[in-house]
Amino acid sequence: MTGSLFDTDFKVGTVEKAEDFSEAEKPEMAKLWIDLGDEKVQSAAQTGYNYGPEDLEGRQVICATNLGNVRIAGFKSEVLTVGVPDSDGNPVLVGPDSKVPEGGNLY
Repeated sequence: MTGSLFDTDFKVGTVEKAEDFSEAEKPEMAKLWIDLGDEKVQSAAQTGYNYGPEDLEGRQVICATNLGNVRIAGFKSEVLTVGVPDSDGNPVLVGPDSKVPEGGNLY
């Protein structure tokens, strides 16, 4: 991905669809299709340590946008789904505590 975090927007989105991404080199990856309100995007995220696809669908997440696109095993990842490490160093997704409109900017 290209760009800078200083130029990046962080927006809330809702995961519409999620599936395992076993073709990826990194372990525990998932393909996510996310609704950001004014656009729908895809993200490859290392979520399998803490979430199955069924846990992700309908979940609201924070996405870093404007970083550019990257292809991972042929899948176009357009945003970075934001997470923080758990006690084992595996990603836990960041999102709002209650439902909010898609596309809202983090401030």
